[in-house]
Amino acid sequence: MPTRPTWSGSLQISLVSIAVKIFPATNPARQVEFHLIDRKTHQRVHHHNVDEQGDVSKSDIVKGYEYSKNKYIEIDPEELKSLRLPTATAMQIKQFVKVDQLPPSLFNRPYFVTPKDDVQAKALSIMRKALAQTNTFGIGEIAFSGREHLVAIGAPVDPKQKGLMLYTLRYDYELRDSKSALSGMKETTVDADELSLAKRLIDGSTSRFDLGAYKDDYGAAVKKMVDSKRKGKPLPKEEPEAPRPKVVNIMDALRNSLAAAKPKRNDAKKPVKHRKSA
Repeated sequence: MPTRPTWSGSLQISLVSIAVKIFPATNPARQVEFHLIDRKTHQRVHHHNVDEQGDVSKSDIVKGYEYSKNKYIEIDPEELKSLRLPTATAMQIKQFVKVDQLPPSLFNRPYFVTPKDDVQAKALSIMRKALAQTNTFGIGEIAFSGREHLVAIGAPVDPKQKGLMLYTLRYDYELRDSKSALSGMKETTVDADELSLAKRLIDGSTSRFDLGAYKDDYGAAVKKMVDSKRKGKPLPKEEPEAPRPKVVNIMDALRNSLAAAKPKRNDAKKPVKHRKSA
């Protein structure tokens, strides 16, 4: 866990106040990163700070807010610090909602919530158990990292995990209207037999989620390619996937999928040994 919390303050639920700290629950994204280099020298290409008048020295670069098209007002960092938002030190829970009322598209980043000290641990444990048994999230706002965040706070999914979980949520204006992407989608009717086959397919492929079974194959493939290029070896070639049969009818596709899944399920079952009669 990081030594410094992302936010510390009081969690306020009606007249109850609990001193807490929150820590990031995720690691920084380790994505494949490329740089711009000169083809001839293989040296890194750097960019200059310029405006319409030419080069700008580093000491002359300040923050500015665009209040109109191509019109900016200079903002001093000290002026930003002077904005004393209550949510910078206090998280007021404004309402409770059932967990299933928050769509997945709202969730942004997860954080761990811990009590500030042992005195606060008792109160946090009570709220944790109450949130778990009522299957609810507490909704509030806190300010950190240069902005105010809408958050949901609740009990961890794993009952063995201590503390609470906090999730930053997206505001309403951050979500796009689904009509912009789905307006051209036509309404269709679903046949009972088609639905039955689809449900059988899902049921036959349903298992306990194992996060560790999923890896970043793209990142591994890029590193493998880079290693081959450095050593002057031929670039690795992936075996092409066997072409899948073209199935136009959804019923045929579902039946074929069920047939392909049956051997996997049978292999997983151990053969039953029958006792010989005396």
